Amino acid sequence: MSDSMSAASDPMGAASAEPSTVAELGESATLARILPRLTPGDAALLGVGDDAAVVRAPDGRFVVTTDMMVHGPDFRLAWSTPFELGWKAAATNLTDVAAMGARPTALVVAIAAPPTTPVSLLEGIADGLREGLARLAPGAGVVGGDLSASSVLTIAVTAFGDLDGRAPILRSGARVGDVVAHAGVRGDAARGLRLLFAEGTDASGEPDRELAAALRARHPELIAAQLAPSPPVSAGVAAALAGATAMLDVSDGLARDARRLAEASGVGLDFDAATLGADVRLALAGAEDHGLLATFPPHAALPAEFDAIGRVVEGTGELFVDAAPVAAEGWDPYAGWDGRAG
Repeated sequence: MSDSMSAASDPMGAASAEPSTVAELGESATLARILPRLTPGDAALLGVGDDAAVVRAPDGRFVVTTDMMVHGPDFRLAWSTPFELGWKAAATNLTDVAAMGARPTALVVAIAAPPTTPVSLLEGIADGLREGLARLAPGAGVVGGDLSASSVLTIAVTAFGDLDGRAPILRSGARVGDVVAHAGVRGDAARGLRLLFAEGTDASGEPDRELAAALRARHPELIAAQLAPSPPVSAGVAAALAGATAMLDVSDGLARDARRLAEASGVGLDFDAATLGADVRLALAGAEDHGLLATFPPHAALPAEFDAIGRVVEGTGELFVDAAPVAAEGWDPYAGWDGRAG
């Protein structure tokens, strides 16, 4: 983890000495504590304070995406600090913008929280959002959002990006003979999640805060890859400038997302096992690395962030490793991670 993350508030958000909850402060006072911790970014003409923000669109078009994080299926407060939640909420949306070849410009963030939630926990989320944007997408900021009550802590982010005059990079442009390349880590988030399930739970199988903290100390890179990923956001624009023919964010597992690209393009993808590491199945099925999978013309110079991991072949959505067919395992929010126990 970065120094800024290690210095963040504790898992219950004890960044403030005041033990106020959202219910005790009320919406207006809570927002008054959160909003000063955020920055609107360079694209904002009018930020927080009115009914809506006004954001520059130099290109004349906006790339827009949205994503939710819900306590339980997407994160556990016993494992994640508030800072990590804010950081991950930013990261997971920024990579979707980057996958279109766009430059992230602004976020709108909505949080639904139980009335008993400490305001300091929301402050920690705000700090994570701010620092995640500063590290992963300098110049982008939070321009608005909403705060509401819920029985389950939920963070919903809508992200905007600018194409700077370029065409968007779609999933459907891969051609037979193209090079398949990937930017970012492969399987590290899944390895971190395995550690949390194996060693970060108590005797009853419930997530344990102290055990998770011990794992952070012993395996900082793997735990950070799961709880506060640092995806290669800037690689999206680099890929567009290098002539990428297709691209998408790898959030549900390399194989599962690769099949989406292959189906959209009407091709097959053949991965080189030697580039996937010792645990090929984990590299393919492990989710939440938030890397970028792209295809490039055969003789294109790959951006520095990308590694060649295969090639585009004839097919209709099939996946192969060294010409042998493989299944498209990965994360399904209604079924979990297919490869967690594998």
